[in-house]
Amino acid sequence: MAADLDMNEIHWLMDMFNTVDVGLVVLDREYKVCVWNGFMENHSGLLPSAVKNKDLFDLFPAIDEKWFRSKSEPVFVLKNRSFTIWEQQPYIFRFKNYRPITGKAEYMYQNATFIPLTNIRAEVSHICIILYDVTDIAVNKKELEELNKRLEQVSQTDGLTTLYNRGYWESMLKQEYLRTKRNAGCSSLLMFDIDHFKKVNDKHGHSCGDEALRHIAKLLRTTLRETDIAGRYGGEEFVLTLLDTDKQGAEIFAERLRVLIESSPAFYKNVEIKMTISIGVACFSNEFKDHERWIEAADRALYFSKNNGRNKVTVFDDIKNDA
Repeated sequence: MAADLDMNEIHWLMDMFNTVDVGLVVLDREYKVCVWNGFMENHSGLLPSAVKNKDLFDLFPAIDEKWFRSKSEPVFVLKNRSFTIWEQQPYIFRFKNYRPITGKAEYMYQNATFIPLTNIRAEVSHICIILYDVTDIAVNKKELEELNKRLEQVSQTDGLTTLYNRGYWESMLKQEYLRTKRNAGCSSLLMFDIDHFKKVNDKHGHSCGDEALRHIAKLLRTTLRETDIAGRYGGEEFVLTLLDTDKQGAEIFAERLRVLIESSPAFYKNVEIKMTISIGVACFSNEFKDHERWIEAADRALYFSKNNGRNKVTVFDDIKNDA
């Protein structure tokens, strides 16, 4: 009777071993495969008899051997368990993803546990690797991260022009103000708006006006360097932070932008919309007690341009004693 129970227990264990929904692999000290359960057979397409006593890295050359040994050796030597998660290494064995719910994943994401197996002399002669399919968790987390990234982008971006919106641009300017002040740098702030933009809306409609704003934003992007920070300040007014740019460089940039917009009309339903802009430039100064004073300086220069003929560039330093 006892023998029958023992045989039943062995049979049950073998059933569980081969049907459990995790991978079970046992390797010896030479990294040769000793045990290969049903999960591994189903996902690899290799029978236990085909992998028995074969070198793991010969069977699966895509495995990062250096990384794998770095995870396994401490288990052999220190007799401690080791763990890996998919964020660190997406998988050990590159298995296809067969789950219909997570069909977006090209391969199976895996977590793994490395367990020491001792012999009768209490020496670690083998290790067991338990492999968990965590594709659902990984895909859900990646989708959530992507959604949060898109939401963050939406919160920072002006919907019409896809430039930074006023709030986010101003938060970036505040950081630049502090950086420039701390490093005694020379960044510049440029503000401009479209001359007589109301006439565009009144004559051709707001849809045309929207297309004109998108056109201006597109032209602005063609002039930007990687470090420049552009935004829509409101209505037909735009702002641009020129990092590490002195007065001369800011004037050259502003004039180039003014000429570009004047010579590049927008088109809406075959109607040509010619536009000019008035620009105000303010270079960083220690006299500005905060970034808001910096904005006010650029705004004053902008209104000087508007009140003195439009379609021109004015630098705050040149008119600050006139107000």
